[in-house]
Amino acid sequence: MKIVVLDGDRVNPGDISWDGFRELGDLKVYDMVSFNLKDSDLIIEKIGDAEAILINKTPIDRKIIEAASNLKYIGVMATGYNTVDLDSARENGVVVTNIPTYGTDAVAQMTFALLLELTNHVSHHNSEVKKGRWKDEREWCFWDKPLMELKGKTMGIIGFGRIGQKVGEIAKAFDMKVLSTTSRDDKLDEVLKNSDIISLNCPLTEKTRGIINKESIAKMKDGVLIINTARGALIVEKDLKEALDSGKVGGAGVDTVSFEPIKDDNPLLSSKNIIITPHISWAPIETRARLMDIAVDNFRNFLDGKIVNQVN
Repeated sequence: MKIVVLDGDRVNPGDISWDGFRELGDLKVYDMVSFNLKDSDLIIEKIGDAEAILINKTPIDRKIIEAASNLKYIGVMATGYNTVDLDSARENGVVVTNIPTYGTDAVAQMTFALLLELTNHVSHHNSEVKKGRWKDEREWCFWDKPLMELKGKTMGIIGFGRIGQKVGEIAKAFDMKVLSTTSRDDKLDEVLKNSDIISLNCPLTEKTRGIINKESIAKMKDGVLIINTARGALIVEKDLKEALDSGKVGGAGVDTVSFEPIKDDNPLLSSKNIIITPHISWAPIETRARLMDIAVDNFRNFLDGKIVNQVN
């Protein structure tokens, strides 16, 4: 079976192996930098007569699916699969699978990496020391940003699936109190009103889109910290900027924004007290190796007639 990977460098820049797929078929791997992901005709050309394709973020629309007449399988090497036209895939007999669980520990770890940067300002103080400021101080230590101890603080978790539960587990290890909501129950206001830190770990749906906005922020404690390692569009970014600049929100750490890669006019770029990282919570080598193993297992099961993790 011919297998084509369309944006292989996104999952595997060269530090893990494609051998699992090579054992299952005739594999061709393209890197994302080799072609324009928005060029449907070029994507069709790259797919050729392949029966299976693997993607991370390459958009696969109806035109592509209908043109790829041999196509039987689309393996999305990610949890989100909104880049694939599922209706067209189903109508054309193409199975689409995803990787529902691979990054729980890594994303929870990133939640606390962002939080600890906000509470301890490690990067800032490291930078100041290396500029020579410590050696010029009269006192034996210095700090010029407020430091916070997590013990006794309340962590409010919006979205209490696998990742949210892992975040709660780590929070308890810091001796924090934990409040949680699935974002579909009546506990949301309680979480908003009583949390010192709010962690977004819910999926993006029509109900959760913009769940952090002017109205919900107004219900929060003054100085609340907000962490988002889920989806950028959970936050109305102009509302968060206003709250950060006014001090209503004491700080934010986000690993994702509403449009990626980030645009120059994103209001968060000019906000006070915010840390922005480029959607890397899923990217540790151990996490991507696990993703690869699951992707291979998905495809092997498909070949054996036992489809798993199908999304269409």
